[in-house]
Amino acid sequence: MGFIFSKSVNESLKSQQEFMLMNSRLQLERQLLMQNQMRERQMAMQVAWTREFLKYFGAFFGLAAVGLTVGAIKRKKPGLFLPIVPLSFVLAYQYDMGYGSLLQRMKGEAEHILDAENALVEMPKGSLTFDGIEKARRAQSTFFIEK
Repeated sequence: MGFIFSKSVNESLKSQQEFMLMNSRLQLERQLLMQNQMRERQMAMQVAWTREFLKYFGAFFGLAAVGLTVGAIKRKKPGLFLPIVPLSFVLAYQYDMGYGSLLQRMKGEAEHILDAENALVEMPKGSLTFDGIEKARRAQSTFFIEK
């Protein structure tokens, strides 16, 4: 009778462990999906902000270019064209970020760094471990005294 009871308990325990494993996998998948959706939304907000900024900066650049051109022609000073050069670089960057392929090029470069130059992104002193965190916690803890 004890054998039948222990067999039933073992089957129940095994079933419960499988359920817990499945549940933890499901929770991890949901967490990963949530984090990815949050990252995608943040990136979408960044691109939207860049596009909105481009509208205002484009208007400013247009007015500045016209004003500096008129001033350079009236005063016969070609040096007034100089501010247009750095402003045009900023305008080109913002356009490339909002409507061009800058994000795809950045993604490609990031993938290359992760694949070929992984040492650049490694954590100092290696990855965090439970033992390392516990050691630091014990060193700082005054609440529990552990041997």
